[in-house]
Amino acid sequence: MANRYSKVHLQVDDYLDLLNLAAMLGDTKWQKEIVRKLRQCEAGTQMKQNV
Repeated sequence: MANRYSKVHLQVDDYLDLLNLAAMLGDTKWQKEIVRKLRQCEAGTQMKQNV
């Protein structure tokens, strides 16, 4: 189980790095897409914790 959460943590870190890059480039469309993906990750993690 810890391995699964480590993988999710790395995925979130990667998305945050991409979000910072998108912000530096001024690409708002890409920023919105990344935020949507992060919300999906958050929702999936919350669902798995409740099970």
